[in-house]
Amino acid sequence: MNHKYVFRFFFVFATVITIGCTSQSKTVKKTAQVKKPNILYIMSDDHTTQGFGIYNSRLAKLNPTPTLDQIGREGMIFDNCFVTNSICTPSRATIISGQYSQANGVLDLEGHVDAKNQYLPQEMKKLGYQTAIIGKWHLEKQPNFDYYNIFTEHHQQGSYFDPSLTESGMNYAKYGTPKYQGKRYKGHSSDIVTDISIDWLENKRDKDKPFFLMHQFKAPHDEFEYAPRYKDYLENTFIPEPKSLYDNKNNGSIATRGENDALLKDIGSSVSDRNTIRHMGMRIWKDTYSKRNNPDFDYHKADDLKGKEYTSATYQEYLKRYLRCVKGVDDNVARLVKYLKDNDLYDNTIIIYTGDQGFMLGEHDYIDKRWMYDESMRMPFIVRYPPTIKAGSRSDALVNNTDFAPTMIALGGGKAPKKMQGHSFKSILETGNEPVDWRKSTYYRYWMHMAHAHANPAHFGIRSKKYKLIFFYGKYWVDTKDPNATWNKKSWKNRFTWDTPAGWEFYDLTKDPKEMNNAYKDPEYAKVIAEMKTELIKVREELNETDVNYPHIQKVIDEHWND
Repeated sequence: MNHKYVFRFFFVFATVITIGCTSQSKTVKKTAQVKKPNILYIMSDDHTTQGFGIYNSRLAKLNPTPTLDQIGREGMIFDNCFVTNSICTPSRATIISGQYSQANGVLDLEGHVDAKNQYLPQEMKKLGYQTAIIGKWHLEKQPNFDYYNIFTEHHQQGSYFDPSLTESGMNYAKYGTPKYQGKRYKGHSSDIVTDISIDWLENKRDKDKPFFLMHQFKAPHDEFEYAPRYKDYLENTFIPEPKSLYDNKNNGSIATRGENDALLKDIGSSVSDRNTIRHMGMRIWKDTYSKRNNPDFDYHKADDLKGKEYTSATYQEYLKRYLRCVKGVDDNVARLVKYLKDNDLYDNTIIIYTGDQGFMLGEHDYIDKRWMYDESMRMPFIVRYPPTIKAGSRSDALVNNTDFAPTMIALGGGKAPKKMQGHSFKSILETGNEPVDWRKSTYYRYWMHMAHAHANPAHFGIRSKKYKLIFFYGKYWVDTKDPNATWNKKSWKNRFTWDTPAGWEFYDLTKDPKEMNNAYKDPEYAKVIAEMKTELIKVREELNETDVNYPHIQKVIDEHWND
């Protein structure tokens, strides 16, 4: 045989094999990238656990969330997920940074998160994800995502109808300037946000990369302006009412009720006409937003009602509007699910659904959020991902919104940076078991003392699975009596500028899950309360949540710690 031809044969054969192996290697690498799970994080605004079926509340039998319930049943439902500061901007800052409010600097609605401190999208990019956020942002600074399309009006709160959104590539200008308004869309915000997300998934993303999409509804935020197609939903249905709407028993303290209940007319916006500054009847029977979007509604049908009848009529209309907004969210999540299924993405996408905090739906005769009471503090949280999360699973582990970013980073194959204060609960998702060293309590703090007409006193506390301890210190986070204080909180300053009484509240959640009996003075709990105070001191120091920079608050703490 001619050795020259033999050599050529082996040279060509080796080259073909090498090219083939290289090509196969590239294909394997590319396939591995594609098979990395996508992450779809869906968050609504003020969607509380009472407004679900799977959380077994008094409203569950109304079946308000069939799509979300099904996602939950196909994955894991968290029963003890809590916000660390129950107000929109601080909660979103915590989620995007993995840090508590003092660490990320966002204590109230006027806070912001600079691009360099938006740690969650940064880490997801490092893991090879294409990142996007669509809908409500509410953190002022330009989002550090590969793609964004966010509400502009009302400090990025957005409008329910015909909202304006700013898209990446547009000039990102300061709020209030002419260029800030972005592009106006026609229709209801829940539909529009979903349209934009589906368009991004279909036409604008790099389909060779896994995606991390934060899809964020405005609904069911206050104003409760639902799409017209839902005007008859629940119209002839009686909505179950909480008993505490009419009788709050021993809930609260001198801090929330005043001496001899003298502050009941001022503290905590209400369903009934108890609160003379802001109650839901003002929103429903007199609100210009409602008249604009519901011109056929009878705005005088409660004029002759008094007392319990007025409260009930107000509650019924309030809940129907709220649940119509929830219905719009659920139906739009169904559209997202359909898209994922139609495009063979459903089972390779981790689907997370939550709200940015809880919400009071008449419990204790309260509306809105802000409180450390469970209905306001508890967040819905469900996760579906069949490859690693067992369908039909449920967890009572104490998780909070500082944990969201570390967990999503872990699900994407990474590890949270040390500057994040939260912890990944990926192992809980995959095993159903809490790690031995998992937290035994969760910390909470609300800073916006008596803000807006909602008028909630500032407070902090801790919640374990069994007990809750709250301290109302009743002061602004800056000393408004100090002439040198730099206090420009124009968006939430109101006539409520006085300090409110300091007071403690303690609830035994095993015996009193609805928090109807403040047992702080009960000698039976003296030892438990002392232990929780010790734990509270420890947690505040560990999280850098002390008041060393706010001596006027620390003075109140010192004076009343042993009350």
